[in-house]
Amino acid sequence: MDETPDQLEKQTETGQVCPSGSVTGIASDAIVAAATPSSIQARSFVPRRRFQKGNIIIRGKTPTRYGMYREDVLQSDRTYKRVRRCVVLGPVSSLSERSARKMFQPYLDRVNAVAKLPPKSGVTLEEFVKEWRASVAVNLKDSTTRTAESHLRAHILSKLGSLTLPEINTKAVQNFVALLATGRSRKTVENVLLTLSSILRTAKAWDYACGYFSLADITMPRETVKKEQRSFTDEEVGKILAVAPEPLGTILALTSILGLRIGEALALRVNDIDFERKIIRVRQSIDAATRKIQSVKSTASSADVPMPSQLEVRLRGYLNVREKKSELLFVNREGRPFSANKLREKQLHPLLIKLGIPLGGFHALRHGAASSLLADGATPAVVQKQLRHSDPRITLGVYAHVVGNQQRDAVEHRSARIEQYAGK
Repeated sequence: MDETPDQLEKQTETGQVCPSGSVTGIASDAIVAAATPSSIQARSFVPRRRFQKGNIIIRGKTPTRYGMYREDVLQSDRTYKRVRRCVVLGPVSSLSERSARKMFQPYLDRVNAVAKLPPKSGVTLEEFVKEWRASVAVNLKDSTTRTAESHLRAHILSKLGSLTLPEINTKAVQNFVALLATGRSRKTVENVLLTLSSILRTAKAWDYACGYFSLADITMPRETVKKEQRSFTDEEVGKILAVAPEPLGTILALTSILGLRIGEALALRVNDIDFERKIIRVRQSIDAATRKIQSVKSTASSADVPMPSQLEVRLRGYLNVREKKSELLFVNREGRPFSANKLREKQLHPLLIKLGIPLGGFHALRHGAASSLLADGATPAVVQKQLRHSDPRITLGVYAHVVGNQQRDAVEHRSARIEQYAGK
């Protein structure tokens, strides 16, 4: 006589085996070890024998699929005993093997999850940062590592380093933000929190017990009045290019006309200039501090940009007089990449002072390129593609202040219409 599902469930609760009877088929081989008692105390971790995939069998006069697995059960004497469980899945006539495995999987997920190692606790943030430096920071770009180390040294470790990882929760981070906010911009606070959040994500991925905080739950400092970013006008750029010596003139042309970052311009190779297709390939960058060649800022930054005819003439002229010391387009007398900081301090700024133009850096040339494109009516999508921003919100956020011709014309037309009605 076949047992009813209720009887089978009662049996499995007490650790009894599946109903007796001949086995009519086996879906998969059993991989779990035989049930043996464990003398490990209840509060200790019970090591699992191995990851369980379970076993699905068919038994009974009315062929029925059952799922079998092992589970560690706490006994009255505070020890664990490994018992076999059996779950009724359904009759073979209406339940395929695939459907049975899908029904059985939640039971396996539960027992396998219990068997995982408990998270490591008691580690302070300062202790974990040492591990992070040894295993993660060494794989980051130099500029990224320098920024993170600056945040750690100046803010994070001095205020949170002595806390254990579980203690770094929303309340602790909110108190941290209150300390940071004094004399610092909202953007600076956000950048510091992003570094902290990244380190804690790594700790959690490494199975450390961690506190939790979300930037959405943190009350950030109020926005202050933003200082207008320096942006070279087309007139200023024209005056600069007219008198700039080489190779500074060509470097400035690339940054001001194409909107290249200075590190990208200094890392261009001769074979990145494609006169046949009239494009320039942007594939690498120069680290400002170390002058090492590295990857560009983001995936979107690696792209081809159009080469206008005026820039083509300048590039051809420069290549004719350039010393062939390196595959790089621009190198100093020693054959090394130029330092962006030295170029700005020793060549660009003295030239601006001589011309009576307000000081600005290389990034102001990039801002000028984007602002001019938007003012001439280029869509934000076109400007994003030219500047190679990874997110259109960056383009809109930085250059939303630019008043383009279309916007100006729309306001002019409406103003004229209002004045026309007012004169009636």
